[in-house]
Amino acid sequence: MIWRPAALVLLGLFLAVLAAGGLAVARGEEPGGIEEVWIALFGPPDLGPVAFANLARTPSRVDALACAPDICPLARADAVPPDYAVPGARLREIVRGVAEDQPRTALVFTDRWGEQDRYVARTAWLRCPDTIAVEIVGRGEGRASLALYIRSQAGCPVPATSRDRLDTWLAAIAAAAGLDSTKG
Repeated sequence: MIWRPAALVLLGLFLAVLAAGGLAVARGEEPGGIEEVWIALFGPPDLGPVAFANLARTPSRVDALACAPDICPLARADAVPPDYAVPGARLREIVRGVAEDQPRTALVFTDRWGEQDRYVARTAWLRCPDTIAVEIVGRGEGRASLALYIRSQAGCPVPATSRDRLDTWLAAIAAAAGLDSTKG
């Protein structure tokens, strides 16, 4: 009959961990909230810069890529963004505006001398972080395209978040740039 007290202790421990997790989720971005739990488990939410020319994706369901083959020759893209009829600086402003309109999304890095910006977006309930790297690519006079790579830090159990987010961003960028749809 020794298993009964051990089972009760394990049940008590499980309930305590469950309560602590619930409290962390409820606190959200406040000190002691779920965001601090993610940082403690996986490190800072910004996963750093992306070298699109050398990008080689690993088979997973926690990332999504929109990129032309000449920009990302080693990676298979989920979508190919069009060449927008706007200059690169304007396209970067459009992307920044789209990011500002997205819930729970913040600019975490802007390359002053280059063309890459990074954002961290979080899921609604568990606030799982995704790093979104966007690089603007000039395509000649008054035209530009972009490479957009979304990767999940923790691989949260939220299906298709990265791909859905990619499609949402591309549609909003296309609408703001004056296009009706994107190819890809």
